[in-house]
Amino acid sequence: MKLRLAAMEDVPQIEVLIAESVHGLQAEHYTEEQREGALGTVFGVDTQLILDGTYFVAEFGFGIVACGGWSRRKTLFGSDHSAVKDNAWLNPETEAARIRAFFVHPSWARKGLGRKILDRCEAEARSCGFRRLQLMSTVTGIPLYKAHGFEERERIKFKLPNGAWIPLAPMTKELSTLNDVHGQPGQ
Repeated sequence: MKLRLAAMEDVPQIEVLIAESVHGLQAEHYTEEQREGALGTVFGVDTQLILDGTYFVAEFGFGIVACGGWSRRKTLFGSDHSAVKDNAWLNPETEAARIRAFFVHPSWARKGLGRKILDRCEAEARSCGFRRLQLMSTVTGIPLYKAHGFEERERIKFKLPNGAWIPLAPMTKELSTLNDVHGQPGQ
């Protein structure tokens, strides 16, 4: 398995992966109407992440089997076609970096790929000065994020273009600093 930055030429393959992930892994938590309504808007590719160099793909052989990223921009979730996009820059001193668009092929679920991508995103956000992370999780993704130290806030319902409503979970994580982990310098 190779983890690398996504490129624009990966977009068609990422779109296929997202649909397979949504239909294969989210059927337990979301209806067909919710999944179809969310594909392309809530669940989809945000090419700004690729252009910013903050979106990763995990490849095995010749195929992409997982993807996910982080962002320095205000958009919390959604694709290029989302009504909630805000590409303004975040201030790392006062705002949380965004964890975005994690999807895993059903055949590769629960093999550590999401955690590997999440570790990479967290390290990069920390190196850019961010002290907190924020994300909008699907119900399906909550266990991964909780296991990685994220805390769930009150769930929301988001209205989809097809009129269906989908439950989502805002989650946050405080990033420890080097001093938090290793004690104060000189001690």
